[in-house]
Amino acid sequence: MSAKEIPIVTQPTAAPVQEGDEPTFPPYAGPAFLSYGFRPFFLGAALFSSVTVLLWVALFAGGVRVEFLYLPREWHVHEMLLGFIPALIAGFLLTAMPNWTDRMPLRGVPLLALFLLWVAGRLCMAWPVVGASAAAVIDGAFLVVLAVYAWREIIVSGSWDRAPIGVLVSLYACANILFHLSALRNVSTDFPERCAVAVMTLLLTIIGGRLAPTFTREFFASKKIPKPPDVFAPMDGATMITVLLAAIAWVVQPESVWTGAVLIVAGLASLVRVLRWRGWLTWPEPLVLILHVGYGWVGLFLVALGASILGVGLSTANAVHVLTTGAMGTMTLAVMTRASLGHTGRPRHADRLTVIIYLLITMGAVLRIFAPHPETPTPLTHTMLGLSALGWSGAYLLFALHYGRYLLRPSLDE
Repeated sequence: MSAKEIPIVTQPTAAPVQEGDEPTFPPYAGPAFLSYGFRPFFLGAALFSSVTVLLWVALFAGGVRVEFLYLPREWHVHEMLLGFIPALIAGFLLTAMPNWTDRMPLRGVPLLALFLLWVAGRLCMAWPVVGASAAAVIDGAFLVVLAVYAWREIIVSGSWDRAPIGVLVSLYACANILFHLSALRNVSTDFPERCAVAVMTLLLTIIGGRLAPTFTREFFASKKIPKPPDVFAPMDGATMITVLLAAIAWVVQPESVWTGAVLIVAGLASLVRVLRWRGWLTWPEPLVLILHVGYGWVGLFLVALGASILGVGLSTANAVHVLTTGAMGTMTLAVMTRASLGHTGRPRHADRLTVIIYLLITMGAVLRIFAPHPETPTPLTHTMLGLSALGWSGAYLLFALHYGRYLLRPSLDE
């Protein structure tokens, strides 16, 4: 199975990626778990997320008391935005980069060292026995190292068309550092949080906007459905620019009426974009359909956030969760399940357990988005947040149990 399972091309003129044209690397004789970045990081992120969300709900409900590096709310936000998601970015980037650059993948001991650095960051955030400053440095180092890796590969190979990904990973690393600097000084972390959310929105716009139409075209061809969607059209470029402007406006002026208006325009453009791909025709294959659902959440997030700034609809906190639980949760599992199948030589088809994973994450997202505002918790708030956490954690735990065996064992085509 081709290692091109996760294609990203940011240039509008790029042709769709075809299987069978992947670079050839020397044989790898080490443990299968360390042969590609998606294996340790997808499994580690799934297990971490399934436990962390349940722990957060218990903390919020007052059922347990734990002393973390930061206050429970800041710990929860950091670990989901800047702990969990970076592991998924690493798994994706370390797997895709060799195909973009024709350079050797990071594997074996170097990959293990990077994974253990991520694990060390999670432990330091939970039990800062090394001291607050040292814990922040250890955690912050992971994204810095990942950004350095990305830029090294881009520069050495001359793959400058991948530079936008390098820029976004670098900005994400800066957001994490700024979060720590703010939290250690007991200053509000709202700004670095918005930066992280904005970067994630742009990453999903770029990555989701490439994956969904690419694999939809592949599905259309297999089913002989006419008029497959273009992978990149002028409207895609216009939408990406609009989303970029909206993200910048929200980071700089989060309460501006103009920011709200631009966010709504960007959201509507994103929804029109996803409808252009005609994803509803892919319903026979949930592995493709879920990519459209994930990208659709991005458009809904932008509209909901813009409306909340204008005083309409969801609260700003709940609107942000349209992205963090809806788009991020759905799109990450869409990529994780497809990559875990394709890169281990298995048929790219969603079985029943995979469909249950998708349903659980969707249920968890909907319940979290419409839960009453947690600043004034009621029994209904605790119930909906608890059920939402069960949906989220259940989805990632089921992924770990179902796909973990694939990630630990050699690929079938090796």
